[in-house]
Amino acid sequence: MEQHRDRPYVVTLGTAGGPRWWNDHQGQPRFGIATAVVVNGTWYLVDCGQGAGRQAAAAGLRMADLGGIFITHMHSDHTVDLPSLLLFGAFELKNAPAGTIPVIGPGDRGKLPPLSPRAASVPTPIAPERPTPGVDGLVHGLLAAYATDCNDRIFDSLAKSPAEQFEPREIELPGDLGFDPDTDVAPEMEPIEVFRDENVTVSAILVSHHPTAPAYAFRFDAEAGAVVISGDTAPCANMVRLARGASLLLHEAINLDILQAQYTDAEMMQATMDHHRRAHTTAAEAGSIAAVAGVGHLALHHLVPSYSPPEAWDEARTTFDGPLSIPEDLDVIPFGGTGDTPSLQAAGTPTLSL
Repeated sequence: MEQHRDRPYVVTLGTAGGPRWWNDHQGQPRFGIATAVVVNGTWYLVDCGQGAGRQAAAAGLRMADLGGIFITHMHSDHTVDLPSLLLFGAFELKNAPAGTIPVIGPGDRGKLPPLSPRAASVPTPIAPERPTPGVDGLVHGLLAAYATDCNDRIFDSLAKSPAEQFEPREIELPGDLGFDPDTDVAPEMEPIEVFRDENVTVSAILVSHHPTAPAYAFRFDAEAGAVVISGDTAPCANMVRLARGASLLLHEAINLDILQAQYTDAEMMQATMDHHRRAHTTAAEAGSIAAVAGVGHLALHHLVPSYSPPEAWDEARTTFDGPLSIPEDLDVIPFGGTGDTPSLQAAGTPTLSL
């Protein structure tokens, strides 16, 4: 894609979703889900899928210009490359004048998710003393796991501690919202501001990715326009509310038919497909969300499975008649300013017809 560097833009660092090493329909690798939002030379990273740090370097994005890391939810395909950002990025930042980089995302779920009704026995949880940490527990847990490496470099090479370079900040939800990680993961709410600097204001809203909770979508409002990144979600009113009138919406998309065909274990297939049907969005549903929200441009990413043929994602055209993109890794999509013609919808509670 042509790179309009005089406008804000996103770089789709990685476009595949799911905890696997994916290829596209031609057998070429797709990196894990990660998106850079670039405004006035500063970039903001949304999710840290497999290869995010290397892809950022390939896109010419310097750690010294990183304004913040935003985690939509705690699944591994959205966080697996955070260690490399914390550890390798620390060396890139050693001479950087910028201050501490915030790592913003969910807090602790508070309890284990409900057991699948298809389960034949009760599994043993990982880390039962703290089984569902949020970004604070994740960052501190990663640094603790890499303490030997960190301390070698801090004491022997006089490197700066990554604990001083990155600051985890968990999103605080209003106490009267009615959020419950088991029974109401995405109660209707207004977006809440989670970050602001001289370039962007970032808002978050709860989305429906049961049983993962809390899970968020993010909206970046810049002077020239707004981009919204869905994270993982089923269709929900909050997603429409956050995306209303945005210049660009990057939304996840899943191909249920092709995904189901890859499983050979019937029990795992049934449980996994139960999850996918209640926690993700098809291309046609993403198009409907974009249409109801009146966005200027829809781009589908977090493609599952990423080897689906392109025409599978084109189903979004049946419900959305605006510009549609199916970006490849490292594509650049400008937003805001000339060329964006969002169709604004009147304020009020959004409704979805899916």
